[in-house]
Amino acid sequence: MKALLLESIHPFAESILREAGFEVETRTGALDEPELIDALQGVDVVGIRSKTEITPTVLEKAGGLTAIGAFCIGTNQIALDDAATRGIATFNAPFSNTRSVVELAIAEIIAMARRLTEKDSSLHKGVWDKNSKGSHEIRGRKLGIVGYGNIGSQLSVVAEMLGLQVYFYDTDDKLAMGNAHRCGSLDELLETAEVITLHVDGRAGNAGFFGAEQFAKMRPRSLFLNLSRGFVVDYDSLRENLLSGHIAGAAVDVFPTEPKKRGEAFESPLQGIPNVILTPHVGGSTEEAQEDIGRFVAGKLRDYVERGTTTLSVNLPSLTLEERAGAGEGRRITHLHRNTPGVLAKVNSILAEHGVNIEGQLLNTRGENGYVVTDVAQLPDAAITDLRAMPETIQLRIIG
Repeated sequence: MKALLLESIHPFAESILREAGFEVETRTGALDEPELIDALQGVDVVGIRSKTEITPTVLEKAGGLTAIGAFCIGTNQIALDDAATRGIATFNAPFSNTRSVVELAIAEIIAMARRLTEKDSSLHKGVWDKNSKGSHEIRGRKLGIVGYGNIGSQLSVVAEMLGLQVYFYDTDDKLAMGNAHRCGSLDELLETAEVITLHVDGRAGNAGFFGAEQFAKMRPRSLFLNLSRGFVVDYDSLRENLLSGHIAGAAVDVFPTEPKKRGEAFESPLQGIPNVILTPHVGGSTEEAQEDIGRFVAGKLRDYVERGTTTLSVNLPSLTLEERAGAGEGRRITHLHRNTPGVLAKVNSILAEHGVNIEGQLLNTRGENGYVVTDVAQLPDAAITDLRAMPETIQLRIIG
């Protein structure tokens, strides 16, 4: 089998896949749609980060693709539903870089509160500007977290340890960590907190949700951070609020349009404004995080190809069927199908008709899809043909 890894994915991922028997091709940058379609010919597994988009057209024309690995948190760059209907499992790394993002957020809050970037710039220009005006401790300040998922909740814990009072808002009912206070609405959070930081996901409904109206409701001289998605914020409005002084500082790590490769030109309306920290989407870009992401996602891809395991898949039913002790001579059937009543009975009826004894079996469903993994001692070709011919079958794989 062949794997294609794009966007400078950590070498750890390549070594895991090579050890599993894959032929691995690596590339440093992202690919646009035509380039990606060409590159995926003959490829079974592809690994990407945030810059490569896997569209329905890509999926349609990359007929041999079995699995997709998003070596990052977000998966909005992948047509997940289309992948599922084609039986292409998709995995991401929901936890591996959370600490890196949290540490960057904390560092930027402190840097803005102390106006460190301005002090640094002055000294590089030969100006000694030693004064305390506009510099503050973060201890006792009110931090408002928008989005209380893996990153937001961990930030909550670390921030509280540093003496910040934590408030959060999430559309889902999330359990507060430590002494954090849940706000009943976004408006309540904006009116309360002195620092606002966004950690929302990439769902389409979040596009442009933070703009002029929300900035106007923030407390005067607040700080603002966005380490989530570039398209959720109106940056022209943020610029206006920074220039007017309503917002005292901002830190932005994500942008609506980002260069595909390192070294390419970049433009933003936030460039050149004092006490604004701009970073090139590096929230999760630490060596520790990238190594762990490489290990985690490559391991998921390997386990899916070798054993049919879909645990933590973002688009298929999650399932792990442990191998029997002493197994190895038998075969494993993975059957992805449309989730309609009676499919499991049909699968087992076909196996029984061909004299196949089931040694282990597990079924799970997710939305319109069902997924059943079955271990058998032997499997006649005729049974495979009949299983594949079932009208509900999306994908049938035989392992072993």
